[in-house]
Amino acid sequence: HLSGDIDFSGDSFDSYPNGIAAVLGPDAIPSAGLGQIVLFVGFLELFVMKDSANGAEPGDFPGDFRNGALDFGWDTFDEETKLSKRAIELNN
Repeated sequence: HLSGDIDFSGDSFDSYPNGIAAVLGPDAIPSAGLGQIVLFVGFLELFVMKDSANGAEPGDFPGDFRNGALDFGWDTFDEETKLSKRAIELNN
């Protein structure tokens, strides 16, 4: 659990259980808080984390969510190196 308070009323992160009990149990996260989490994740999925970021064609490299923030030189690798690195990552 994170240290500190989860809200302004003083509830700590440790006051909520782990797993499904945090959603369905007697000490569950309040429904308004759960709604905020769901809306935030939905916003990220619809407007921020897009497969076709930075002008790439849809389906060009599915799962590339860098959005221009990180550049480790991927575009400078040849196709054989890219294929090798993808295989290494999938095998991890």
